[in-house]
Amino acid sequence: MRRFAIIGHRAMSQGKLPLNDMAGGAGRMDVLVRALMASLMTSHGFRKDTEVILHLKGGPGPNRRIRIDGAAVKGIHAEERSVAGQIAKVLKETSPPKGRWIERSKGIWDSRGDIQDTIADWSETTIIALDANGERLWNDDSFIPMQSNPHSSYQENEENLVVDGIDIGFILSDDKPLEGDLPDSVKLRSLGDLWLQGHMAIGICHFLVDEGVSLNL
Repeated sequence: MRRFAIIGHRAMSQGKLPLNDMAGGAGRMDVLVRALMASLMTSHGFRKDTEVILHLKGGPGPNRRIRIDGAAVKGIHAEERSVAGQIAKVLKETSPPKGRWIERSKGIWDSRGDIQDTIADWSETTIIALDANGERLWNDDSFIPMQSNPHSSYQENEENLVVDGIDIGFILSDDKPLEGDLPDSVKLRSLGDLWLQGHMAIGICHFLVDEGVSLNL
């Protein structure tokens, strides 16, 4: 599986989402929406070996997590307002107790918690926190293969979905720095010296995994 945890330090966690002011009144929810789209969507569909957890820390109320499963999600289209509309439906509900996930709609789950809870949930996953000051995500002798040899892929038939390859999770923040209390098990890795926008960084991560570039894990 490919997993993305997106941290929204100011993103509202409860109430009526202002769809016409996602950059302001919603606490930069626009950043999270673009990151979600980059994580899950291809030109003609969804990445079914990918899940995203949005971390909403801006209140009111407790920190909230929304998990979107690319293999199951329905009702989301490749348009920011459509994606935000699905998030808005979740925010109207009272958040569940910490540690409990409730499916609000097909493939969209809701819970309380923060990034430490997500790291605990990903106990079998290699976790990378993207940080421009970390080591490069790829190895020194890496090259871009002429033929794709993905680290992670999936096959779907009429009965089930089979995912092969590495189980890797990426943690990204909004325009605020990552929390400083990430455990040592989380590796800090860089995509370069520039601080990229989150959705661009996610696209690069997918490219590296899609092509089978040797990763510094």
